[in-house]
Amino acid sequence: MTVIQESPATSAVVDEAEILHLYRAHLSKGRATLAELFGSHMEVASEGAWLTTSDGERFLNAGGYGVFIMGARHPIVMEEVERQLRTHPTATRILLEPTVARAAEALVSVLPAGLDRVHFALSGAEAVETGLKLARAGGYKRTISMRGGYHGKTLGALSATAKDVYQAPFRPLVPDFQHLPYGDADALEAELRAHPGEVCVILEPVQGEGGVIVPPKGYLKRVEEMVREYDGFLILDEVQSGFGRLGEWWGADIEGVVPDVLLTGKALGGGVMPVSAAVATRKAFRPFDKDPYVHTATFSGQPVLMAAVQGAIRAVKEERLVTRAMDLGSRLLPRIAEVAHRNIPELVVDVRGRGLLIGVELVEAGLAGELLIELFNHGVVANHSMNGSSVVRFTPPAVLDDTDVDFLVDSFDLATRDLIKGAAKMPEGGN
Repeated sequence: MTVIQESPATSAVVDEAEILHLYRAHLSKGRATLAELFGSHMEVASEGAWLTTSDGERFLNAGGYGVFIMGARHPIVMEEVERQLRTHPTATRILLEPTVARAAEALVSVLPAGLDRVHFALSGAEAVETGLKLARAGGYKRTISMRGGYHGKTLGALSATAKDVYQAPFRPLVPDFQHLPYGDADALEAELRAHPGEVCVILEPVQGEGGVIVPPKGYLKRVEEMVREYDGFLILDEVQSGFGRLGEWWGADIEGVVPDVLLTGKALGGGVMPVSAAVATRKAFRPFDKDPYVHTATFSGQPVLMAAVQGAIRAVKEERLVTRAMDLGSRLLPRIAEVAHRNIPELVVDVRGRGLLIGVELVEAGLAGELLIELFNHGVVANHSMNGSSVVRFTPPAVLDDTDVDFLVDSFDLATRDLIKGAAKMPEGGN
């Protein structure tokens, strides 16, 4: 039986009923209701691969939507951030400031050659908007994204996020967006051929929110070659897949792709600060070079955020977290697959992934929700997939030790056993 590890009581006293009331009064009634399905736990502390709730329980964090590749509160990131907080956390944006320049240099040093112009932002969606605006400013008025892809929920990003339930309340969206099947290079080539010199293509190396969809081998390289042949513009959205998550610095590295713009975020802030970036070639970035005020944001490149970026890159390099992500993924994926196919063979459709982005697809979305609850009951936090609702997604940090790996697999084993027991009790056709 998996025993959920406990930690000493936290210094903060949290009234769970009060917090639920405040969520309903000021934030989201639906979010409060969802929380009750997980026992209304309140997370109040985190360190490494573990988070602690207000009642002192500890949970292995295999969720976080890809933010925690180096775990929580990594000492290198914290050191950089704390130093900056003590000196100059927020800049005027009038004078030049050294921290952002050094962060840009550090980020460019780990990107594919040719990507050397950086615009920093806060969220992944803001990075997407930046990439789309660069394409439009460069004369590419038509945009193709992929079905199942997820690029955010601001208006431009939402136009690229091909899911009706998110788009419907906000139509009309940005015009001239088209969605094609992910992995179908022939369909993409037909559109590029029909509109040479007009098309921006945005896609993910692996679709995270789509349910951990890994494209056919060679697909990304062919996309790049076709975009070049038909004088298009290529944006690679690595907000979730990048920064070591796939066992490479970037999904682009897997097939040697160099896009016009590469988007990064989530892990870029080291699990401490919200930071994203759009990194472009000199040619693609030319509209922003020409006029530095054509695309700006008050908190773009603020010093404390840039300190986190520098710390995050240091941590990944010094602790070889990219290699660790590949090694851990190569151990976890087959073990999770073996447990799933042994315990719930009639409920599981597929287990797939790359590096530390792993998805377990079930036969229906309701079962995925139940599995998330069962995992939580056995001490593990995982995620659902917003564009692939029948997929449970694991995005654990690359700082797991052997004990953590065993805990994750053992908890998944117990959760799937409990899932099949619950499914057996359900009436036929019930949810």
